[in-house]
Amino acid sequence: MIISGNNPAHVQQAVDALCTGELLGLPTETVYGLAADACNETAVAKIFQAKGRPSNHPLIVHVSSVNEVKKFARVVPDFAQKLMSQFWPGPLTLILPRQTEMAAAAAGGQNSVGLRCPSHPVAQEVLKACAAKGVWGLAAPSANLFGRVSPTSAAHVQSEFGDVLLILDGGECEVGIESSIVDCTRGVPVLLRPGQISRTQIEQACGLKLVSPETLNSEAPRASGTLKSHYAPTAKVRLMSTADWQKALAALGPHTQNLALWSVQKPSYELMGAGLYWRAMPEDATEAAHDLFSVLRDFDARGVRTIWIETPPNTPDWEGVRDRLKRAAA
Repeated sequence: MIISGNNPAHVQQAVDALCTGELLGLPTETVYGLAADACNETAVAKIFQAKGRPSNHPLIVHVSSVNEVKKFARVVPDFAQKLMSQFWPGPLTLILPRQTEMAAAAAGGQNSVGLRCPSHPVAQEVLKACAAKGVWGLAAPSANLFGRVSPTSAAHVQSEFGDVLLILDGGECEVGIESSIVDCTRGVPVLLRPGQISRTQIEQACGLKLVSPETLNSEAPRASGTLKSHYAPTAKVRLMSTADWQKALAALGPHTQNLALWSVQKPSYELMGAGLYWRAMPEDATEAAHDLFSVLRDFDARGVRTIWIETPPNTPDWEGVRDRLKRAAA
C-alpha cells in the first residue's frame, strides 16, 4: 500500500510500523530502500526473506545524523570523520568497525557495518522519529528482488512487492543510483562501489588517495551492490559502442524484433524498424544516473528481449553509471 510522505499522519504510520518490527518502502535520494529496524534481528530477517537475498550479504544501515554513528561503530578514523562532515547527509556509505552488540544480522555477521545518512527529507523525518523512539538506525537495501533493477519511485517498489508492503511515497529519487561505498576499516580509504560522488571529490575531502581493494593484502569486507552480476532487468543487456550498434541495426534491417536501445545518438529513420524501441540517453552523467533504472524498468515493461546500451564515456563523472551498466550486463 502506498501512502504519502507529505502527510504527517502517514509518516507516523510508517514510523509505527518500523518500531513494531515491520518493513517499509522508504524513499531516499539514491533509490527506494526496503527498511527495517537495524537492531531487530527478526525484522532484518524479513528483509532478506522478502528480497530473496543471502543472509550473509550485508545491508547498509541508515542513520539520521553523525550523532548515531558511535552507536554502531567502534572506531571512526579521522578521514572518515572528514567524509561525513563533507558529504552527510548525502549519497555516501562508510564501512566502519562495528560495535559488537549492534546490527549483527544487518551486517551479515561481519565485524564491520556500512553506515549512511540520507538527505531525502522524508527519510530524514522517519529516521529522526524512529531515533526518538530508540530505533537508532534502519537497515535499508534497495527495495527490489535480489540482483534486479533498483526502484526509483514508489510505483517501482509496489511492482516488486505488491500491496502487502507499506510504501512511503517521497516522489522520484533525485540521484537515481546507489551511494558510493568507501571502506574505512583498513587504515586508508578504499572505494568499494562508485556512485554520484566522484573519486576526486572523496580524495579532496579526506586528504588521502583512494585505494583499490585488489592492491591491499587484507580482505575487503563484503558490501552491498558489489557482486559481478547485479541491477539486471529481465531482458539481456549488451553494452555497445555507437559504431557497433549502428552496424548491428543496419545488419538487422527491417527484421528487428523485441529490441530496445538507449543511446545518445538517435538511430536514423531507415534503422528505426517496427520492432525497435529507442530512448534518448542524456549526455550529462548526472541526468543519465537519474534516468538509468527507470529506463531499464520501462524496457522490461514493454516486453523487449534484448537491450542495447551505448557505452558511456570513460570519464570520472560517468564511473557510477558505467559500474551499474557493467553489472547489469554481466
